[in-house]
Amino acid sequence: MNPAGVPTLAHWLEAARPKTLPAAAAPVVLGVAIAVHAELFHALAATLALLAALCIQIATNFHNDVADFEKGADGEDRLGPRRLVASGLIAPRAMRTATYVTFGFAVAAGMYLMIRGGWPIVAIGTASVLSGLAYTGGRYSLAWLGVADAFVFVFFGPIAVAGTVYVQGLTWLPEAVWAGLGPGALSVAILLVNNLRDREQDRAAGKRTLVVRMGRQRSQHLYAALLLLALAVPVGLWLAALAPTAVLPTLLAGIPMVSTWRAVRSVPDHALAQMNPLLGQTARNLFLYCGLFSLGWLM
Repeated sequence: MNPAGVPTLAHWLEAARPKTLPAAAAPVVLGVAIAVHAELFHALAATLALLAALCIQIATNFHNDVADFEKGADGEDRLGPRRLVASGLIAPRAMRTATYVTFGFAVAAGMYLMIRGGWPIVAIGTASVLSGLAYTGGRYSLAWLGVADAFVFVFFGPIAVAGTVYVQGLTWLPEAVWAGLGPGALSVAILLVNNLRDREQDRAAGKRTLVVRMGRQRSQHLYAALLLLALAVPVGLWLAALAPTAVLPTLLAGIPMVSTWRAVRSVPDHALAQMNPLLGQTARNLFLYCGLFSLGWLM
C-alpha cells in the first residue's frame, strides 16, 4: 500500500484509466449527433446516457484491475501502465467496493432512461453491467476466453450509438445501427493494441485473448481490417442515402489511423512496451473519427 495506507485521489483517477474513456464517450456523442439530425434530440436523456456509459467503463476498469491481479495476469513483468491493486496502492477489497459503487452510479443514471425507454433499455443496461463484470471476472471471463472483442464491438458500436438515439427519440433508426459499426470497429482496435502488447504475459497466465489465439501477424491484419471497416461506414451510409454528404470528411481520420497502423506493425517483439503510446493514439483516432462523423450529421 502507499505510505499513508489510504489510496489518494490520484490513485483512483489512474485506476479509472482515462485513456480508455473515449471508447465509451465517442459512440454516445455520435448517437446524439444522429438524434439532432433526425430532430429527436432530448438533452436530459443524452446527458444521462453519456454519464451511464462513462460509469460503466470506469467500473469495468476497476473490476479488471482487481480480477486480473487475483488471476495472476498482472505480474512484475507487466509492460502496460501499472495496475493499482498489483502495485499495492489499492487493496483488492477497496477496488471491489469501488467497482460496485461505480456500477451503482451507472444504474442510478440509467433509471430515468429505463423508465423512459422501457424494456429495451432495461435489457441493454443489464447486459452492459453483466458484460462489464464478466469481462475479466469469474471462471469463464470474456477476456480470458478470447470472446471479449465481439462484446466490445457490439456494446461500443451499434448498441451504444443506436441505443443513445433510442433513449432520446424512442425509435430505432437503421442509420444509427449501421453508423455504430465504425466506433465498434475502432474500439476493438484499441483492445487489439492492448492485447498485442500483453500477448506473452497473457499466454503465460493462460489468458486466451483473441491475439493469443490468432498470433501477432493475423492480429495486425485484423487491426487494418477494422480501420477499413470504420472508414467504409460513412461512405456506405452516404451511398445508401442514409447520411448527409457532410459525413464524408470523416475519411480524414484515416490519415492518423494509417500512421498508427504502421507504427503497430513496426514494434519489435523485444520492445512491446512501445505499444503503450499506440494505445492512446488508437483511442485518439476513435475520438477524432466520431468527432468528424458527428459534425457531418450536425451539418
